[in-house]
Amino acid sequence: MSNIHPSALVETNTIGFGTTIWAFVHILPDVFIGDNCNICDHCFIEGGVSIGNNVTLKSGIYLWKGVTLEDNVFLGPNVVFTNDLRPRSKQYDVEMIQTVVAHGASIGANSTILAGIRIGRFAMTGIGAVVTRSVPDHALVYGNPARQKGWVDTKGQRLAADEFKPGHWHSSGGDIYVETPAGLQLK
Repeated sequence: MSNIHPSALVETNTIGFGTTIWAFVHILPDVFIGDNCNICDHCFIEGGVSIGNNVTLKSGIYLWKGVTLEDNVFLGPNVVFTNDLRPRSKQYDVEMIQTVVAHGASIGANSTILAGIRIGRFAMTGIGAVVTRSVPDHALVYGNPARQKGWVDTKGQRLAADEFKPGHWHSSGGDIYVETPAGLQLK
């Protein structure tokens, strides 16, 4: 069973068990929302959006058709997504571009995400980042435009380079990560 605030307008039938939808949220038909999600006040979710399990949307987020949030994603307040690289008023036959925020990624408050990119597994953007290209798994990016400034582990802690093994990184807890073409991977 989900918990929906009385002031929320929910037009989809696919909401997972344990999901909470707070005040003044509007969710259109054809939206999939997984289990144990938390959708905070003043969010809008357009048809065609897919939200995995254990996802948190803080207040003031609008998700447009073509956005997919995989499991365990965190979106800080007022994150902005786009879905059309050349928008024009009253153009309805445009195919919306797919944007994916992969498993465990965290997007900082007020970040802006360009349509058509992928935010990698466990990646993290800093507050106010303007993300204009895809982000590798475990990458830490911030700035305008966002640039990679380091690597983070599955808990969001910054990783340190192994001075004796190039391409190897370690967490404060002793986990070792190895660079791959997609980003970092836990060894």
